[in-house]
Amino acid sequence: MADHRGAIENLLYTYAEAIDAGDYEAIGALFAHGAIADADGTPMVVGAQAVTALYTSTTRKYPDGTPRSHHVTTNPLIEIAEDELSAVCRSRFTVFQQTEELPLQPIIAGSYTDTFEQVDGTWRFVERRMRPTLYGDLSKHLLIDVTPNQD
Repeated sequence: MADHRGAIENLLYTYAEAIDAGDYEAIGALFAHGAIADADGTPMVVGAQAVTALYTSTTRKYPDGTPRSHHVTTNPLIEIAEDELSAVCRSRFTVFQQTEELPLQPIIAGSYTDTFEQVDGTWRFVERRMRPTLYGDLSKHLLIDVTPNQD
């Protein structure tokens, strides 16, 4: 029996590991057949090159080649379709950061809703919807200004 849940959780954690390593090409590869979308499901970028470009242009890297962050993904609730070819996962994220100027602290938290598909026995991202809900000091993490959603 295949460990579908374990394979999907590995994708969640591989994303967190890649962004914390500053490996934006690895993030792009995770979304080679997928999209990063806003909370409403409107695709922001689709495919490996566009996803890599998004992270490269929006996420700060420090001299050690990383964003000096730790993305913690928790509470994955995975619903696998009856045919075992697609799945949806809702999870929570908290991002911690520490730099020379910024003491260790959480800088943003929220939830992901991810859609996956299984092709030739391998699970892959179809879409990631990000819903940030708690905001801290993002000035040392992002290269863009993020205004909290006030709804």
